[in-house]
Amino acid sequence: MSGRYLLRRLLQVVPAVAGILVLTFMLAHVAPNDPARDFAGEGADQAQIDAARAYLGLDRPLAEQFFVYVGRLVRGDLGTSFVQRRPVLGLIGDRLGPTVLLTGSALLVSTVGGVFLGVACARRARGVFAGAVSTTTLLTYSLPGFWVAQVAVLTLAVKAGIFPAGSMTDPRAGFTGLDATRDIARHLILPALVVALSEVALLVRVTRAGLLREATQGYALTARSKGASTDRVLARHVLPNVLLPVVTIIGSRVGFLVSGAVLVESVFGWPGLGRLLVEAAHSGDHPVILGMVLLVSLSVILSTLATDLTYAWIDPRIRAG
Repeated sequence: MSGRYLLRRLLQVVPAVAGILVLTFMLAHVAPNDPARDFAGEGADQAQIDAARAYLGLDRPLAEQFFVYVGRLVRGDLGTSFVQRRPVLGLIGDRLGPTVLLTGSALLVSTVGGVFLGVACARRARGVFAGAVSTTTLLTYSLPGFWVAQVAVLTLAVKAGIFPAGSMTDPRAGFTGLDATRDIARHLILPALVVALSEVALLVRVTRAGLLREATQGYALTARSKGASTDRVLARHVLPNVLLPVVTIIGSRVGFLVSGAVLVESVFGWPGLGRLLVEAAHSGDHPVILGMVLLVSLSVILSTLATDLTYAWIDPRIRAG
């Protein structure tokens, strides 16, 4: 991959990041409630509210506030939580690990499962298995993740007792070492499957449609006429040409998995960023909300950049254009 292409893509990210900074700054100023009053706390008098406004810099001109805001972000300062009185960056850091574990596991399951089932359906496009998978994926893709999470908890956790009903660990067990890892994995399976469910459905349909379309192209028919088996044609000739739309789906969903896991984390009591955002929304903790908006937005931009760079690695024609 050429350095010129990489530099060009990085420069294209700059306007998007600048737009996000402006957007999050404006969100803080169009909110109906007064951040100074929220920071001062309930029962604060006007003098305490004015002192809080001066401490937060809200008494300065708007342009000056923006540059101060950007300067703090550059230093990693996302402000202080009104409710917990802790730096927002520290709160996000505490919850980042569980969310990365959940979304990373869901992404792995959806990628492997979606591509595998898509290839399997393409191999037997008119079979009973392909029809059942297509119907199931269409149904699961249309179901809201929040509702699926509730049904999963009630049926598989509460009634059947196959999985834990919530949380990330069992605090009463006091597991350590390998036992603690097994406990986390046991609690992870059900929420990760719920988060991955709609992604699996989407990847199955995209992979299957792409394989069936490419299998009718001249190069695939030529390979078949030379005696290559169906599996070899799919694996060696057709599948590489289907990778670009598959990478598109995977890359475009990485950032949205964080926001998509918000309600699922709430249902399962998973101590991640989604649960932190819900708690901040309920309490009106604006610095935390804005920090989360900034984080999710940047994750979408970075995942899009990673997708474009992957494109260029798979297909050199893209970086030459």
